[in-house]
Amino acid sequence: MAAAQPKANWKSTILMPVALPAVILILLLVVGTISNPDAAGTVFSNTLAYITRNFGWFYMLSVAIFLVFIVLVATSKWGNIKLGPDHSEPQYSFVSWFAMLFSAGYGIALLFFGVAEPVLHYALPPQGAAQTLDAAKQAMQITFFHWGFHIWAIYGLVGLVLAYFAFRHGLPLSMRSALYPLIGKRIHGPIGHTVDIVAILGTMFGVATSLGLSVMQINTGLNYLWPTIPINNTVQVIAIAAITALALFSVVAGLDKGVKNLSVLNMVLATALMLFVFTVGPTLFILETFLQNTGAYLNNIIERTFNLQAYERSDWIGNWTLFIFGWTIAWSPFVGLFIAKISRGRTIREFVFGVLLVPTIFTFFWFSVLGETALFAIMHEGYTALIAEVQDNNAIALFKLLETLPLTSIVSFLTVILIITFFVTSSDSASLVIDSLAAGGIANTPAAQRAFWAIAEGVVAVVLLLAGGLHALQSMTILSALPFAIILLIAAVGMWRALAIETHRDKSLEQQRQNRPAAGSSSAWKRRLAGIVDYPDMDHVTTYITEDVMNAMNRLARGLDEQGWPAKVTLESAPCRAFLEVEVHKPDQLDFLYEVRLRDYETPAFASPSSASSSNAETVGSPDAANQESSARYYRAEVFLHRGGLDYDVYGYTQEELIGDILDHFERYLSFLQISPGVLPWNMAEHDEMLQDKPSEEAIGKA
Repeated sequence: MAAAQPKANWKSTILMPVALPAVILILLLVVGTISNPDAAGTVFSNTLAYITRNFGWFYMLSVAIFLVFIVLVATSKWGNIKLGPDHSEPQYSFVSWFAMLFSAGYGIALLFFGVAEPVLHYALPPQGAAQTLDAAKQAMQITFFHWGFHIWAIYGLVGLVLAYFAFRHGLPLSMRSALYPLIGKRIHGPIGHTVDIVAILGTMFGVATSLGLSVMQINTGLNYLWPTIPINNTVQVIAIAAITALALFSVVAGLDKGVKNLSVLNMVLATALMLFVFTVGPTLFILETFLQNTGAYLNNIIERTFNLQAYERSDWIGNWTLFIFGWTIAWSPFVGLFIAKISRGRTIREFVFGVLLVPTIFTFFWFSVLGETALFAIMHEGYTALIAEVQDNNAIALFKLLETLPLTSIVSFLTVILIITFFVTSSDSASLVIDSLAAGGIANTPAAQRAFWAIAEGVVAVVLLLAGGLHALQSMTILSALPFAIILLIAAVGMWRALAIETHRDKSLEQQRQNRPAAGSSSAWKRRLAGIVDYPDMDHVTTYITEDVMNAMNRLARGLDEQGWPAKVTLESAPCRAFLEVEVHKPDQLDFLYEVRLRDYETPAFASPSSASSSNAETVGSPDAANQESSARYYRAEVFLHRGGLDYDVYGYTQEELIGDILDHFERYLSFLQISPGVLPWNMAEHDEMLQDKPSEEAIGKA
């Protein structure tokens, strides 16, 4: 296996039934748009109007369902379920995890709309008189609604579904896996291919929208710093080509550390920009409005969620709310996959509230700092010219705000750098996600494939810009989000069914902790007492697994074979583990597995010298005996099922007791198969591969 690994970097991993239709559809769009940009622009405009008029209610209802669904799941008993096996631990500390969520909360949208959206809503509110105190309040509340819980509920649902099925059930890290509880192995057929094609198209157009917005702002920033650089399509196309080349270099070279460092740079620059404006701007006004608008947002969230302006019938909701929600749905496979990757080992409750609260609070503060500073300048400092400037060119809003603050040139230059780094990071990361989807969930793909998708993103962004600029980007984003919204609703149903099935399993496979027979003799209770207070060393537990556990499993396997139940016993040495697998005659059902695995822990301080002496004897008499003794380890023979570790020790069980323990779990397992209303199909090979990887991924043997 090791020898074949290098070839994987050169051999194509493309899944043709997914990649080919996606490429053809993208190519048709590109060729059709280039051949007649004016006609394409008209088609995009008509499409946007049609979807807004006929499907606006569906977008709003879908986003509301996403938010309610993940909150209900998190607050239910399912919230304690881990995104991974039961014994898994988070890969990252809370601080690191929150920092990455904080980073994921960024996007070119915050820079593009941070000043522009509040100012535009203040100038032309959807209801009421313009440029009034009420218009200012309404502007910020609308902005909070557009970038608050609903946005992160979309990302959170995608991330939750991907993390749950990939890490807990060993399925591919791909959107098709969400349909497993509903259609089983057919996800590997046309239905699954279609789901991934839609995810690719949604991500592609979502990325193209981000790249289009960012290049407009880059062009505007360059013109602001150096007026000789014009604002036109030529400069923007050159900018897309140049910055896509930077992303292409990173994708081809596989510079993971470079991408990581670039993300850190994004976070540092963005935070520095926000704190700078907060410090030199109207600080007290920002704090007061931040709290007030947050309260107003929470108070009016239900009304705004279902407000479709059914009586007014204007283009406002299509140009704003539906565009932002559609853009988020289209972009969600990328962000959701990123969130899923960093959340392995978290509980569902931790995941949902972390994803909803952390980025939302930061986003609210970001818009309060930039948006309220702009409104303060307009209402209290007489900078009314900002309104006309932003209406004329949305991309210049941030630079015009910085013009009112100290160190304008330096801060504006750093802002352009920040936009560029966002551009590169988004293109690079999105290329990896699209490539993984096109390869059926495979992460390690050839560099040429990743390069192809990076180039395709740049080409699509250029074409849509030439076909109508922001309006064309809005149209394609909302259009591509429509089928993916349907897929997300189906994914929510699939996850609900999987969680319901897991509840049935929990009832019939109740964890057995220290399930020893009742002490009926002095030898039995003395043996149990010795097991409770004993902290054995590795050699003793290893010998117990390789001899007693293996003998008990072999005896039981022979008995199962005689009853017509094929059973297999396996012993592995690194790490030491013995497991018994029983073949179950039921289609698509994971076979029964009972494993005893060697795990080590730090010896507790209250352990008596006699109980710890056997495991720590080697430390006595050494120069650093005291330090070594404090970090000494003891070992346990813990039980694992396919669902993960059960956190109880069988070291010291007699062979009869161990056979009884295995049969107890096997009996509960068969009961589950009988009473379950539907069985979640499993991929045995993938699940076994996941189990084989557990020792390295989970740092088995470390408490």
